[in-house]
Amino acid sequence: MGTLIRNNLQKYYFIGRMDRAERTIQIDGEGKVTAIPDLGVVAMGTITRADTLAGAQSKSTETMKQLTEKLGALGIAPADIQTTAYNIYPRTKWTEKTGELPDGYEVNQSVTVKIRDVSKANEVVALAGQVGANNVSGLQFIVEDPEQYRAEAREKALEQVAEKARQVSKSLGVRLTGIVAYNELPAGVPEPIFMMDKAAYGGGAPAVSPGSNEVVVRVSVNFEIR
Repeated sequence: MGTLIRNNLQKYYFIGRMDRAERTIQIDGEGKVTAIPDLGVVAMGTITRADTLAGAQSKSTETMKQLTEKLGALGIAPADIQTTAYNIYPRTKWTEKTGELPDGYEVNQSVTVKIRDVSKANEVVALAGQVGANNVSGLQFIVEDPEQYRAEAREKALEQVAEKARQVSKSLGVRLTGIVAYNELPAGVPEPIFMMDKAAYGGGAPAVSPGSNEVVVRVSVNFEIR
């Protein structure tokens, strides 16, 4: 039965096609696979203020230089550190006596860091406190290549369909002679939320966990019966 499904899928692999046969039966299957995220992504940067633009830029550059060097020491490749923002804002202050006056400059600079060894995620985030990077956000753990898990889940779903087809064929006394339609509804891979303990807010190393994801693929196969 499993061979019948695979051979016919190669020949009739399409989605949404109407049944060609008058006598058909639809059998559904579902496959689930647990996927462990293998890539962490986090935005890290600094918000720097100074009386002059040159002063703010200099401070920001020095902080980001230290951050990049320490990321490299943890094994983060230069290609996995990408500048995603560099903004300059003039600052002002207001008093009833003088009204609005210039009050220096603010430089916002940030990079997106890919953490390929997720066991080092806590060390990467902890670098922010070490170098004075005061803007960390968006830490998430993802599966870089979810298709390998979808393929495994799809195989399990088809095995379930094959087993159901054998039972139906025996119980109803019919013969399944071919596949006339195939539909698949894959589920995306969700992004788990990271965990951080109180130490992270006091300068200690944060505790983060990549968790796990459940990849689900549902299939529906229409068989021609005789």
